[in-house]
Amino acid sequence: MRHPFDTLDWPIPTARLLLRRATPDDLEATWTFRQLPETQEWIGAALTAYDDYREHFLHDERLAELLIVELDGRVVGDLTLRVQDAWAQKEVADQAKGVQGELGWTLDPSYGGKGYATEAVRALIGLAFGRLGLRRLRADCFYDNEPSWRLMERVGMRREQHTVKDSLHRARGWLDGLSYALLAEEWPAPK
Repeated sequence: MRHPFDTLDWPIPTARLLLRRATPDDLEATWTFRQLPETQEWIGAALTAYDDYREHFLHDERLAELLIVELDGRVVGDLTLRVQDAWAQKEVADQAKGVQGELGWTLDPSYGGKGYATEAVRALIGLAFGRLGLRRLRADCFYDNEPSWRLMERVGMRREQHTVKDSLHRARGWLDGLSYALLAEEWPAPK
């Protein structure tokens, strides 16, 4: 199955970064920052065995939706965009296919606090609404993951849901969850 990223010309430069498609050669670089305790605290799959991570990373579907964030040729993070169908009634279901996306990100913590995550996520949103023509984007996180929800707010996403103890964290137990979203018509046009 083709991912919409397949239709774009890569890499995509931003003011300071370069976004590009992930390749198997990115395994080591992503493994390094995804093994850090401050990263593993919040990622969905904190795989600690290298072989398990390699299998997860190299899975065709995962690799297809993964972008690498580079700063001066160094891998400093990754982004994901899962293109999804919107809920729709049967008569209009064809119009709801592949029109929205779920965003995800992981940044090497040693590069935090410099605006790189904000810059990279803004670029991904711009691609999703612009060249890919999606109509809606969403992202979820644990309420306790304040850096993630603050990032969602910085890029203009709207908090749509605060759920109470619906999200199970591997070490902290049941936590509150947050859902954010953004519509294409809410996104500013490029200047």
